[in-house]
Amino acid sequence: MASKRISNSFSEGEVQVLDFILTTLLRGGTPTMATRHKDFASLYRKVVSMKKRLEEQKKAARTAPERSSVGTVKAPGTAKKAAAG
Repeated sequence: MASKRISNSFSEGEVQVLDFILTTLLRGGTPTMATRHKDFASLYRKVVSMKKRLEEQKKAARTAPERSSVGTVKAPGTAKKAAAG
């Protein structure tokens, strides 16, 4: 399944938090200091919201539609019988 873009809008502070976390992890550290950043809570809420939307999209993709968007097709020859009779 192809991945869909959920959000690409982050504030400058949120980008700083992400950069700090990723840089820290790449250096082998722990990102606990990032939780003190003023934009951490905003970034966390955004991630939780994106995860929820992904789950909703997955659930919608798994359920079959109630009605076909294509319509119904009658068996061959039934249109001629109806027109003749």
